[in-house]
Amino acid sequence: MTENVLIIEDDLQLSDQIAQIMQAQGFKTKQEHNGKQGLTAALRSSFDLILLDVQLPHLDGFAFLEKFRRKHQTPVIMITGRNSQQERILGYGNGADDYIAKPFNTTELVLRINALLKRTRSSQTDHSLRKEQIKEDQLLLCREKRDALVMDKPLELTDSQFRLLWELMENKGEVLSKLYLYKAVLNRDYSRFDRSLDMHMSRIRQKLLDAGIGAERLTTVHGKGYLFR
Repeated sequence: MTENVLIIEDDLQLSDQIAQIMQAQGFKTKQEHNGKQGLTAALRSSFDLILLDVQLPHLDGFAFLEKFRRKHQTPVIMITGRNSQQERILGYGNGADDYIAKPFNTTELVLRINALLKRTRSSQTDHSLRKEQIKEDQLLLCREKRDALVMDKPLELTDSQFRLLWELMENKGEVLSKLYLYKAVLNRDYSRFDRSLDMHMSRIRQKLLDAGIGAERLTTVHGKGYLFR
């Protein structure tokens, strides 16, 4: 099945370049060049993945994500011209699944897209092999619909955050290493320079705290990994 990628990038030359690369890999692409038009396209049609520039006219990438995540959990890779940690935290907090900074290697972009799509496909097709729900006190995860509920109220998690919390809850009481979680959840090798897992954990803790669940349920075991108590 041909997968559909929406490219929202105001640099017309870069947008065309990305589209040509994606098409050569067998993807169908649609291009939009400002945030408002991109949001309209994303809400009207079904896409398998969205490549989203941060600095967009009319509606920036962060505002796009905040609005889009109210209705859809389509995987999103953000493209930024600044490789700042604060910007990454803001992106992950608003629902980005991955991040790549300009100028980027096109091979790396293709690999990141394929990795994100692979784990999305895998999560959709292997659900019959594992339990459908995990419940711990007031927290309930439903894997098929990707729902997270606290006392029947939705806990808004991105796809990556849901899978990370599921993995930790499914292995309650066991310390899971960063090496394992990068492979199992993010589908890539661990690098000490890559802070994405830490950022996802930070966002999950904050969302649990906001929902009335003690953030201590998710524990960092220094030098070893993470633990759900």
